[in-house]
Amino acid sequence: MTAASTPDGVRRLFDAQYRASRAQPDVPLALRRERLLRLRALLDEHTPLLTAAVQADFGMRSPRLTEVADLFLLRAQLAHTLRHLARWCRPQGVRTPLYLRPARAWLQRQPLGVVGIISPWNYPVQLALAPAIGALAAGNRVLLKPSELTPHTAAQLATLVAQYFAPDEFCVVQGDAEVAAQVAALPLDHLVFTGSTAVGRKVAQAAAANLTPTTLELGGKSPAIIDADCDLADAARKIAHGKLLNAGQTCIAPDYLFVPRGSEVAFADAYRAAVARMFPWFEGNPDYASIITPRHLARLRDLLQQARELGADVRELEPVAGAPAPPPQSIGDGVARQMRPTLVLGATPAMRLMQEEIFGPVLPVLGYEHLDEVVAHINAHPRPLSLYWFGRGEAVRDEVLSRTVSGGVTVNDTLLHIAHERLPFGGVGDSGWGAYHGEQGFLRFCHQKPVLAQSRWGAGKMLYPPYGARFDRVMALLRRLL
Repeated sequence: MTAASTPDGVRRLFDAQYRASRAQPDVPLALRRERLLRLRALLDEHTPLLTAAVQADFGMRSPRLTEVADLFLLRAQLAHTLRHLARWCRPQGVRTPLYLRPARAWLQRQPLGVVGIISPWNYPVQLALAPAIGALAAGNRVLLKPSELTPHTAAQLATLVAQYFAPDEFCVVQGDAEVAAQVAALPLDHLVFTGSTAVGRKVAQAAAANLTPTTLELGGKSPAIIDADCDLADAARKIAHGKLLNAGQTCIAPDYLFVPRGSEVAFADAYRAAVARMFPWFEGNPDYASIITPRHLARLRDLLQQARELGADVRELEPVAGAPAPPPQSIGDGVARQMRPTLVLGATPAMRLMQEEIFGPVLPVLGYEHLDEVVAHINAHPRPLSLYWFGRGEAVRDEVLSRTVSGGVTVNDTLLHIAHERLPFGGVGDSGWGAYHGEQGFLRFCHQKPVLAQSRWGAGKMLYPPYGARFDRVMALLRRLL
């Protein structure tokens, strides 16, 4: 156990950041930019170390997958933030109502202070550093606690962050759930948590003791909907990519799919063909990630076993004939944890895979007759983090968008709304609250302090006591101006 992972060590790091934030309530633009450039240098100069650490934690996950799903998104976010930071930092003028003129007003954007981040294991670099970009851009200090399920990545982040940042600017603490609970209980100025809804509730309760505001990026069952006029093969390929990226261990992966009744088998055939193009084989394929731990794999297999017992048609996809055999050696037991993609037809509400977030390469496919059935199902359950709709009709698309509520939406594709830097990313209801990315993330980590500067010609004294006839005339005039 490192000193930074002990209760006393975590508290000392927080106290140092707290004192530094109070000694420098505002942070110059030049220093904010310089910190972001240091973070970019960390990524650019140590990509091989980071991708190797992620590979070691998963057992089988291609460095190219980490490049596109973790590092590229971070680089895009850094570039966007650096490009717009000067404008974001400027005081924002606010129009003053006639009855307060000639006073002036503006919003002064200031750092909150110390931002804590408790990040998950599924994208262990991206989801650790993406909120840090917004927090550092807004002038905050950052205390990061990565997941204990990716210890190699957590250790590498701790080492690299210590090389590029002073501990009172940005530091990493390592440890298990007890360390995460300690971080959540600190009197932080803001706390970002990414993880399950169940753990998110505990984090929110711990933060509430200190009135710490939170951003909770949680999971949930994100639906995908195929309309009758959709190109089934195109939709199947995009859904397969969104579902199988990182072997389904993605918080915004499509969790279950609605297709027009009678087209379930046609979709299954199109999905199988799409998967074969991307992943001709599974075991030993470096492009196809392992399930993170044997425990997580066992849970997924239990979900499928229960579905079989309750009558579902469970279809495990086979590798393409003649595909390469698994390599004789792998990192740890990674090959053994490469779970084959699986379709489940005939899923029912009684099945656990329709009650719990799946977080794996398993896709239930449900038939529907009318759109009302789909909307009713979605609205009868907790609001999802994402929703995906495939079709050509704008009227149907707009009906789905207006009749459902979700954290975000991608139309005619999956996952891509998270990559748009001008779109906030976040959940709603059980899938979380608060959003980051781009200017919305910057503002999430700011206090927008309202300022009103009175003019020497201000007439506010006309409303001072003693009240009388003059006061009545002034109030009558103001009422006419409203």
